[in-house]
Amino acid sequence: MDVHIVPGVKAKDVAEAHHLDLFHQHEHGCNCMTYWIDEARESIFCLIEAPNKYAVEELHSKAHGLIPHKIIEVNSNLVEAFLGRIYDPPEAQISNDGLKVFTDPSFRILLVTKMTDPVLLKHQFGDEKAAELLSAHTSIIRKNILQHAGREVEHEGSGFVVSFSSASNAVACALSIRKEMPDSTSERIDLRIAVNAGEPVERSDHLFGETIQFASNMCRIAKEGKIAIASPVKELIADDIFQKERKYFLNLLPHDEHLLKLLFSKLEENWQDADFDMSDYCRETAMSGSQLYRKTIALTSLPPNSLVKDFRLHKAKELMRRRYYNIAQITFDSGFTSASYFTKCFKKKYGLLPMTYLELLH
Repeated sequence: MDVHIVPGVKAKDVAEAHHLDLFHQHEHGCNCMTYWIDEARESIFCLIEAPNKYAVEELHSKAHGLIPHKIIEVNSNLVEAFLGRIYDPPEAQISNDGLKVFTDPSFRILLVTKMTDPVLLKHQFGDEKAAELLSAHTSIIRKNILQHAGREVEHEGSGFVVSFSSASNAVACALSIRKEMPDSTSERIDLRIAVNAGEPVERSDHLFGETIQFASNMCRIAKEGKIAIASPVKELIADDIFQKERKYFLNLLPHDEHLLKLLFSKLEENWQDADFDMSDYCRETAMSGSQLYRKTIALTSLPPNSLVKDFRLHKAKELMRRRYYNIAQITFDSGFTSASYFTKCFKKKYGLLPMTYLELLH
């Protein structure tokens, strides 16, 4: 998938460019499947089967000269899950000059949920109770996805990613899930909910990568049953719903969102570096030690050193889920300097030894 940012772009212009792509596609071993055009945001996203990104660039260059700003490799099934199609919309009209002209934005509102890792849930409550909690959680969420016209994109056990075309539907779905989920269940599984919005291709090499990542980070601070709503979503929703249901929402100010992105972007960049310490964190965020401490506590309820440690532990657990590691390798790959210290931290946070977690997992 590629992205073009074209000021003043119109649907007919894109239809003409796509027609030229189709005419030249076989010369470059490509198959131009479809595109999304958003006149308001002046963006175009093309979905193309191609041997490599250079073939896409050469095709566009020869056909009409519009070189993509970025190209990423995507799974067509994932594209369909997020955007609802991988071919032209069947209802698209044919113009008098034979062009298939349509306006179909790719901007999506994503609802992301997080909960306690099912392995830890089973360790804490036992297989039977954990299964009961997971079943109740999954049933309520899937019922509301259906009722609010969402599309389930991912469900990996510890959370959902759901795509919506409508911001009001996404927020209504989040609110309905929160209200229907019994408080006892929410507390036991530590349910977190966040809603963010964005385009398929931005800076990340993953489809909707930034949008999902920021929603996941908002989930980290969405405690006490609050639903975190990002500013791009708030702009699309009437204020009265937030006033009427304010007890359910976590309201982040623009500077809070900026700080959250800054804190976690620096962690993403440095978590595997065992030498990354508080002085480095201060330098990377352009803050003094006291500023970093004060702002991090206010936003995340954790001091910076605990935030770094928790982030590394979370990443260590992700590494364990991907493949079987020995403890020494996990320690090294997750930025800890000592296996004994890593084991102590893991046990304190999750209530079991890393080796026990691995055994339960595999």
